[in-house]
Amino acid sequence: MIEITKTIVLRPTTLESTSDIYEAIISNRNYLRTWLPFIDSTIDKSYTQAYVQSVIDNEEVQYSIYDSNKFIGRIGFNHMDSVNHKAEIGYWIIEEAQGKGIITKSVKELLMLAFTDLNLNKIVIKAGVENTKSRSIPERLGFTLEGIERDGELLVDNKYTDLAVYGLLKREFKV
Repeated sequence: MIEITKTIVLRPTTLESTSDIYEAIISNRNYLRTWLPFIDSTIDKSYTQAYVQSVIDNEEVQYSIYDSNKFIGRIGFNHMDSVNHKAEIGYWIIEEAQGKGIITKSVKELLMLAFTDLNLNKIVIKAGVENTKSRSIPERLGFTLEGIERDGELLVDNKYTDLAVYGLLKREFKV
């Protein structure tokens, strides 16, 4: 567990997280589906349970975000590349938890973990070009905009979006 504030904690994803994740997706579907293509295919709890089991089986570094024991989102390392010492951080949070600095603080904690315990050299964050809330996280934390990945992700309604690709190197990280 990683403590972000007195009430916000990151808990490693476990099978016990399944119901919390699923219920948050269902109750925030319209909000989350804009930028998260997997939301529409999450139609029953078995889909979420299979995802959580794959996280556990693949020993992925993934966390559930809780505020006062209420599940509010997810964060973790995607696409770990141990050969090149880099990974991508992905995150999402329910609408009512937006704008409180929770994701920014959580990403900062994961950066410390990445550059110390995991011995990574580079962290990447990708966000839809028009997703200003998500893009503000790497911008606030000193990441460099490395480019735009054209049609980088297929969103709902069969619509592609360009992705802003941000990178931060270990030597650039300021605690």
